[in-house]
Amino acid sequence: MATLHSTAPDRYLPHRFPFLLLDRVLEQQPGCSARARYRTSASLPAIPQTLLLEVLAQVSGLATQTVQGEGGFLASLDQARFGRPPEPGETLEAESRVLKVFGRLCLLEGRVTASGDELLHLTLTLGTGPL
Repeated sequence: MATLHSTAPDRYLPHRFPFLLLDRVLEQQPGCSARARYRTSASLPAIPQTLLLEVLAQVSGLATQTVQGEGGFLASLDQARFGRPPEPGETLEAESRVLKVFGRLCLLEGRVTASGDELLHLTLTLGTGPL
């Protein structure tokens, strides 16, 4: 496992409030995998499940990075399976791992869990590097 220089997601991703959803990077193995935490707001009555797609895309961005601050883009989402919706104030863990790399494109598999339940399982493709 690679040593993290910071557990702050904004050190690795270009996203900023209100678009940065991750609260803490738990693990990162550059070019291979990543795991992070996101806590839903206790003040919102319902969290849209589609927001979980962005949580997983951001964790996948951490997994594909081999250079800190490297840019990228979401190319496709495939085979999304949703479980129950997240509850207000719940802590979610998102993890992603690289399955294949095709030049600048990376195929990843990821999931979001909370309290032992799988909320989302997804295959996605990210492009790395400048647009």
